Amino acid sequence: MKKILMLGTGGTIACKRGAFGLKPLLSSEELLSYVPDAKQFCQADSLQILNIDSTNMQPKHWLIMAEAIEAHYDEYDGFVICHGTDTMAYTAAALSYLIQNSLKPIVITGAQKPIDMENTDARINLYDSLRFASDDHSCGVTIVFDGKAIAGTRGKKERTKSYNAFSSINFPYIAMIQDDHVIFYLNEKEHLTEHVQFYRKLNPNVALLKLIPSMGAKVLDYMAGHYDAVIIESFGVGGLPSYDSGDFYKAIEKWISLGKTVVMTTQVTNEGSNMSVYEVGRSIKKEFGLLEAYDMTLEATVTKLMWILGQTQDAHEIRDMFYRTVNKDILWRAH
Repeated sequence: MKKILMLGTGGTIACKRGAFGLKPLLSSEELLSYVPDAKQFCQADSLQILNIDSTNMQPKHWLIMAEAIEAHYDEYDGFVICHGTDTMAYTAAALSYLIQNSLKPIVITGAQKPIDMENTDARINLYDSLRFASDDHSCGVTIVFDGKAIAGTRGKKERTKSYNAFSSINFPYIAMIQDDHVIFYLNEKEHLTEHVQFYRKLNPNVALLKLIPSMGAKVLDYMAGHYDAVIIESFGVGGLPSYDSGDFYKAIEKWISLGKTVVMTTQVTNEGSNMSVYEVGRSIKKEFGLLEAYDMTLEATVTKLMWILGQTQDAHEIRDMFYRTVNKDILWRAH
């Protein structure tokens, strides 16, 4: 009988309807009461650490979650975090960097409808998460949703209302949970040889710029005075506009001269970036040595930068850490 700690953070799964719409009101203990059959395979305790709409999720909240797991890590065999769906992929990625090499499973789940509704996905998602967290083969940070287990750095919310809200991007599902069984497609627990490592710092000064046709580079100049790193979401496999004014070239030059970090990624969900394909990408990457996200999700790119910049400001260390694979976050790299 595995001992599981369920952490409540709020989100739709814990919502009740109020005068102004849904609001997280149910406690973690109340959530557990909706899945009594889980007592057949695990002993679950609950701990309420937050009770917010996940739209309000911030890096300081990820640190609270990681600290709570670290404080209770030796007492339990696994952990389940109930979370809102809107920023769940960011939280799963952030925890993948804050808690590395965990032999114990850390599962994030939630729901598209509150758990006290008659027609809801909440009860099965929570039950499946407890089941997955109780399996001997489970490890690391994982999203469990709609019967699928997704690596914490690979999840993305792709549907706003449907129960199959999350997909695994550029990477296969870890497992499926069907008819009370966990069916693993990938099992890497036996390959984990390092001790679990907790990190306690994040740098939230990371910005995102999504390019649109005709956008000027002045916004990049503004960002340079307020952020330590910027992620530029470009078109297709990646590149920067080479307008006659040369503004983007000058803006990137300013970022690099200030010793700040620039990462290029793509607006396209699947298959990743490769700036070496076209001249508009190859030349500027080569000249300034820009980092490139390749097959990483945006959520992983954002949170990985926050984690790295929380540990170092050295450009060589930043590059080395960015391209180091953590929880399956980056597998394809061009040289």
